[in-house]
Amino acid sequence: MTAKTVAIIDGGGANIASLNFALARLGCSGELTVDPARISAASHVILPGVGDAADCMTRLRDANLVDLIGSLRQPFLGICVGLQLLLDGSEENQARCIGVFPGLARRFAAARGRPVPHMGWNRVHRRRESPLFADIPDGTHFYFVHSYAADVTSDTLASTDYGRSFAAVLERDNFVAAQFHPERSSRQGAQFLENFLRT
Repeated sequence: MTAKTVAIIDGGGANIASLNFALARLGCSGELTVDPARISAASHVILPGVGDAADCMTRLRDANLVDLIGSLRQPFLGICVGLQLLLDGSEENQARCIGVFPGLARRFAAARGRPVPHMGWNRVHRRRESPLFADIPDGTHFYFVHSYAADVTSDTLASTDYGRSFAAVLERDNFVAAQFHPERSSRQGAQFLENFLRT
């Protein structure tokens, strides 16, 4: 794979070490940064996260990154809360988000045998073809940890069911967002990240 420069936006989310290990296994290194110049110059940008959407948005606003993120033209991947931050907003503390993808992250309704957060392996079903799923069979399991999720829309590349159908992957122009954690999803997650880095 041709050398990539990957900027990992420090939005306050956890799990950065796992993401860096996953990138390193693909022969790539990521730089954790809030420097607009470094983010703009990177070949690929990743916005990861495990945490509170409102807190992450506060960090992005304090770093003057909200408008910059929306204007980027290189391949961009949001992961977990990173997906939710790319929506219009989240029910979590009524957060106003970046607005790359229309819609709202809504909290799951807990039910018997279906606790919240949704945590563990679940099948992901493609709704249309994309190079992001090259060499990944439809219905492959990926690892999820989240309490909020986006509804299925025309931007939904793949979906998952957990009491309701929700967007597992969104795609619009250069922006992709995965509700699951590819960096924690074993071989299939590594393939998803590799496919992203090939874009």
